[in-house]
Amino acid sequence: MTTLVRHLTFDCSDAYRQAAFWAEVLGGKIADDDFPGDPEALVTAEGISLLFVTVPDAKSVKNRLHVDLQPQDRTRDEEVERVIGLGAKLVEDHRKPGGLGWVTLSDLEGNEFCVERSAGERAATE
Repeated sequence: MTTLVRHLTFDCSDAYRQAAFWAEVLGGKIADDDFPGDPEALVTAEGISLLFVTVPDAKSVKNRLHVDLQPQDRTRDEEVERVIGLGAKLVEDHRKPGGLGWVTLSDLEGNEFCVERSAGERAATE
């Protein structure tokens, strides 16, 4: 018998707002029964479900777990620009000459995540 991860859950101050951001980032959708002001909001996207739960306390320390994104139909650099355009903030740039590395961003509530190279970019440097 196995156990599956059902969702990756984020505590946050505005579940619906966070869900809307991540749905846009991942090309996913918010559950039909979730609305602004709801205490929880579920995002489903290819390969993952993210659950956002409103909690009273603010984020106070660095994430112990984070999401790594790998763009499918654009380069890492294009994805970084796209996600920043959606409201993400640059935390730290780990890109290296020759195309290696990643970029650490934060979402609307300060949760860190990384954007890695696409599969095509990886194949070109191997």
